[in-house]
Amino acid sequence: MVQLSERPGVKRITSLQDKFIYEVGAMYDAENRFLEAQQVMWQSCQNDQLKSLIETHIRETEQQIRNLEQVFSTLGQQPQRVTCDAAAGVISDGQKLMLLAADNHTILDLGLAGGQSKVEHFEIACYRGLIKGAEQMGQKEVVQLLQQNLQQEEQTAQRIEQIIPQLLQKAQTGNGRTTKTSR
Repeated sequence: MVQLSERPGVKRITSLQDKFIYEVGAMYDAENRFLEAQQVMWQSCQNDQLKSLIETHIRETEQQIRNLEQVFSTLGQQPQRVTCDAAAGVISDGQKLMLLAADNHTILDLGLAGGQSKVEHFEIACYRGLIKGAEQMGQKEVVQLLQQNLQQEEQTAQRIEQIIPQLLQKAQTGNGRTTKTSR
């Protein structure tokens, strides 16, 4: 169980707006973490199509961070990151896979695509929740900013889902390392 004393600078949540600002801060932290992770992924990626997708999404993530900063501003707040343990965990899992698959670029690319897909679906869920909260509070400008981010995340998720079957096929047929087991 996390203790509040372990989270300096985090105040108690006593209203819908406090909860919303806390969650925007967690998403702000997540997007910043994901931006750094994508930059590492881009450097490691060998598949041109996936590399291009990651490169495009890096630019989108930079815009998403600016959109979140605008959300804070609209709410009269300074941007503040709230540690997002879920984002840190997804990134940690991806880093482990990258290390373990470093000797096989085909498997590494497949792992990168899978990791990016996990990130996108996490972000989609978060943005949908934030949009509902902003709608409830009557924050139309905030809703628009969050919907821009959500739309980009959904488009990226679709693009990754289109690439994964090709990467799976390449991984299965590549390098002669695939072993088939019978049941």
